Amino acid sequence: MSKIFNIYGTDSHSMTLALLEAIDAASLVPSGANVALKPNLVVAGTPDKGATTHAGVLAGCIEYFRDNEVRDISIIEGSWVGAETMRAMKAAGYDEVCRRYNVPFTDLKHDKTRKVDSPIGPLEVCELALDAGFLVNLPVLKGHCQTKMTCALKNLKGCLPDREKSRFHALGLSRPIAALGAVLKPGLVIVDSICGDLDFEEGGNPVHTNRMFCGTDPVMIDAYGAGLMGLELFSVPYIQVAEKWGAGSTKFTPDDITDINSPESAGSYPRPSGRVAHLTRNVHEDSACSACYAALVRALHTDSSGRGQEIYIGQGWRGKKIPDGALGIGRCCSGAGRNVKGCPPDARTIAEMF
Repeated sequence: MSKIFNIYGTDSHSMTLALLEAIDAASLVPSGANVALKPNLVVAGTPDKGATTHAGVLAGCIEYFRDNEVRDISIIEGSWVGAETMRAMKAAGYDEVCRRYNVPFTDLKHDKTRKVDSPIGPLEVCELALDAGFLVNLPVLKGHCQTKMTCALKNLKGCLPDREKSRFHALGLSRPIAALGAVLKPGLVIVDSICGDLDFEEGGNPVHTNRMFCGTDPVMIDAYGAGLMGLELFSVPYIQVAEKWGAGSTKFTPDDITDINSPESAGSYPRPSGRVAHLTRNVHEDSACSACYAALVRALHTDSSGRGQEIYIGQGWRGKKIPDGALGIGRCCSGAGRNVKGCPPDARTIAEMF
């Protein structure tokens, strides 16, 4: 059974290093293999907008693998159709990472491709992804306007030429994404969930969970991520289809999740604005950790029935009386008559209490 490791904080570089140490990533790399890092650079934008992988994640990976005698390391990615990958990599600060560590970056829009058999027929995939000795998938956990969420499985779509990306959309996305997951299997997935967008893959409504997590099974990673976002598996169909086609397993228990540090290490949630402020207009927040507050925001976004309720959340409510009928979120609000257990609870668990 695969494991998932969680870490909370705001420093993507140090968090990445800690995750790699926890999962003993060096032991997963075949002897003499090259390592290819595949981030999410869907559009040109800074990672704080909630759409792209933080540069510190790449820096942490490069340092870790070099310290463990891996010398051949590269970054590969292709932005979505109509976007310029090199413009996106500079906007995200990857050009500085490449200079500092002398690591090459390849725009997969210009890579050679090869057709591979899949459960839905031949797929055209970039050779640098197919031939990587050890592929490290570095997605952002965020919403998506067509597939509800995007994480490990969908991030592999960046390993396709533009013509194949367009064909995936023509085919309805879900089955092609699942098929790609069945033929292109990364050795490791590290998820940047520090501030993934609420519901749009281009960013603009970031939700600060200040969390990252990693594992070796992309299907399990996506199933876990769906719960964090308050989504039922059936609402993200490609996850279970990918499981059926052998890309991984959706099955996990609490014993399969290891927290490296406390959710309190996520820090307090920043002042909400825009879309988030609208969703939380009936929330009484006092020193809430980012991970807990973000789970509530995602639950409110997913299930509108909670938006009219009085909700209490945060460390400031520990030991205090919470009004009758109100909903208390997490261990800090255990004094509420209606309490969502967990530290932090995920969005799906919160939504079930609305």
